[in-house]
Order: sequence, then C-alpha cells, then structure tokens
Amino acid sequence: MSYRTVTVERHGHVAELRLDRPDRLNAFDDELVNELPGVLTDLARDTEVRAVAWTSTGRHFSAGGDMETILAGYADLNVLLRGVDDGRRLFRAFADFPKPLVTAVQGSSFGVATSLVFTSDAVVVAPKTKLSDPHVHMGLVAGDGGAVTWPLSAGLARAKRKLLWGEPLTGPEAVELGLATDLVESDEQLRPRALDLAGQVGSLPPIATQLTKRALNRVLSQQTDQVLDAGFYLEALSNRSDDVVEAVNSFKEKRPGNWSGT
Repeated sequence: MSYRTVTVERHGHVAELRLDRPDRLNAFDDELVNELPGVLTDLARDTEVRAVAWTSTGRHFSAGGDMETILAGYADLNVLLRGVDDGRRLFRAFADFPKPLVTAVQGSSFGVATSLVFTSDAVVVAPKTKLSDPHVHMGLVAGDGGAVTWPLSAGLARAKRKLLWGEPLTGPEAVELGLATDLVESDEQLRPRALDLAGQVGSLPPIATQLTKRALNRVLSQQTDQVLDAGFYLEALSNRSDDVVEAVNSFKEKRPGNWSGT
C-alpha cells in the first residue's frame, strides 16, 4: 500500500500505520485528514490484517490541527464547512474501525490527534509522553472528538478539568485516568510494545476479536452520535471569532493573547 502522508508496513498479520511527515510534526492538515479514512478502509478490507499498530516518525506523535487551516476557515465559510465534514468523516473512520488498534505515543500529541488516539483499543505511553487538547488556548471549542473520547474514558468531571483548562497529561497521568493502557519505561520501548500488543491480539481467532471490537464500537458510537456533530459545529462557530486570529498570531509571536471575546 502506497500513500502520501502515511506509511503502512506489514509484520505478519499486523499492519503498522505510521504517520510519516516529521518535517511537519505530523500535523493534521487537509491532506492527512482526507487520506486517513481511505487508509483505514483499506486496512479493514484486507483479510490478512488482523490488528493495526499506529505509530509515527520524528520526536512527536502529532502537532494536531494545522494553524493555516484555522485561518483559512476563519476567512472562508465554505472552507470551514468543508473542514467540518472532513473532520467528522475522519473521526467516525477511527471510531468505527473494526479491527484491534494499538497506538504508541512518543513525544507530544495535540488536539485532534489526541482525540483519535483515545479511540484506540490500547494506548502505549512513556513517562515523557504528553497528551493534550489545547483547543481553548487557540480560541476554539474542543469539538473535533475531544468531547467524545475524554469523558468516555476519564469521566465527565476529569474531562472538564482538562479540556476547559487545556492542560496536558503526562503518560503516567493518562494511565491513571484510564485514557492510556500501557506504560513503558522509555520512548524506545513504545513502538516495540505496541507491535507486541498488536501481535498478541492478532494471533487470536480473528472473527472473535473483530466481532468483539464491533460490539465495543457500539459503546463509542452512542457517545459519538450524541456529541460529535454538535461539537464540530460549535467548534466551527468559535472558528469565526476574532479571538481565533489573535490566538494564532500570539502563538506565532510567542506572547500572551489579548482576547476581545468577539
């Protein structure tokens, strides 16, 4: 399988899906957002693939959403609505993926990347791993999946505490809150552990594991149906505020934001 933004490598019945643009910090720009659902469809249809390990290249798992995409959505409503539709399709592709998915998170994961990571069946982290959803820091609603996945695993009160303040989690904190499942001692052990876990579940009877995954997906689907669309449209509404432009500019200029509330 050949793709533009990711690499897929076979390890027996395990497919390693690797984010492969370290020069862009594996940011979720339009190209990656639109390619990933098709990649997951290909992996779902391939009967030789019984489990997937999701990894990435470079120092960080992903920088999350692309800032230029935020500004483009502010400037053009049609661009913004197209981004909403693309994002909804991406999240549902992960939430409804029918095979076991194990994710290894090295470095930092931000925003939409973290929301997608938390749809996984196992999440491997290290002490230095950082997971966060800093949408509010960018003047945006945490609507691209964070309001679905964080409360489902961590509980509503803890999700509120993290999403409203936009605070990062360390790897051990993520395990303690139930958002990650496996803690290794160092970054070097992340990928091997994810491949090992994927290999273990991939060695089990595939019909049983995949139908069990489909049953578990219904739990996530209920939360998705209740929250996802509202979250995306509220995020789109916030993307039209002047505070979004100020958030991008202040981030680039490394200064505190001056919020107008408009």
